[in-house]
Amino acid sequence: MTLQQLNDVIAIAETGSFHRAAERLYIAQPSLTSAVKELEKELGVILFNRSGKGTTLTADGEGFLPYARSVVMQWQNLLDAYGKTGTHRQKFAVSTQHYSFAVKAFVELTRLYDVSEYEFAIRETRTGQVIEDVAASRSEIGILYMSDFNRKVLGRMLSDHGLAFHHLIDCRAYVYLWKQHPLADRAAITFEDLKAYPCLCFEQGENSNFYLAEEILSTNEYPRMIKCSDRATMLNLMVGVLGYTLCSGIICEELNGNEYRAVPYAEDEENPNSLMEIGFICRKNSQFTGVARQYIYELERYLHAGKAQEGSIQP
Repeated sequence: MTLQQLNDVIAIAETGSFHRAAERLYIAQPSLTSAVKELEKELGVILFNRSGKGTTLTADGEGFLPYARSVVMQWQNLLDAYGKTGTHRQKFAVSTQHYSFAVKAFVELTRLYDVSEYEFAIRETRTGQVIEDVAASRSEIGILYMSDFNRKVLGRMLSDHGLAFHHLIDCRAYVYLWKQHPLADRAAITFEDLKAYPCLCFEQGENSNFYLAEEILSTNEYPRMIKCSDRATMLNLMVGVLGYTLCSGIICEELNGNEYRAVPYAEDEENPNSLMEIGFICRKNSQFTGVARQYIYELERYLHAGKAQEGSIQP
């Protein structure tokens, strides 16, 4: 069965004549008749009643015609999207934990490409969903962090999903808070200093655990904790309840505004600091598109510029 044979059947059904169908299709009538007979033989049914009064569909032909039209229509849609003159737009999507630097790199990426020719998407989401998105190819790249605490568990999850982790930068923990917070002007902030204020963290769903937390030092015992699901709400809570969160210290003023500060976390014997290894995940042995390579470049460029001024708010 071929697409041409399906087109033949549709043309005969619509014109009611092999002769008129042959004229519409610009082929010889004997060739059309032969093609339909071969199709009927392959299917094991008769599609048309042929008589001197014209050509009509048999009961089998009536049942076959909608399927033929559907297949031809889908094929035409495919050509319209992906053919030489199609309107298909290249796609690039990234899924990320809630990092302003990931959004900043995405912004810079879109400034380099004609958005009318590309279908871009960025998803700030839970750690588990970042992994699922990349594994299912909904996103080409995922952004997350590893530490000595979560490395074994996340490494196993990535391996089970056929994914690889690629290092971008290492950071120590910073306390991120509103610039008018009582601790904002400190040179460094201890865990003891933070006990009077709520710790803000991103919720990871009902089946989450410490290993999927986006905030470093997630195993510490925080007397007060508030969970939220998006970055804008977290920033509002920093102002409204004098909350804080723990981050990489690489902050984007352009996106988050200049109302916030990142202050170094001062470790002690009971509450040590930890190394935060930020990286991207992708499917193993991936062949990156040019857009993906450019996004990784923008990430590296911004992260290392931020690392050079670690703890300050980057323009």
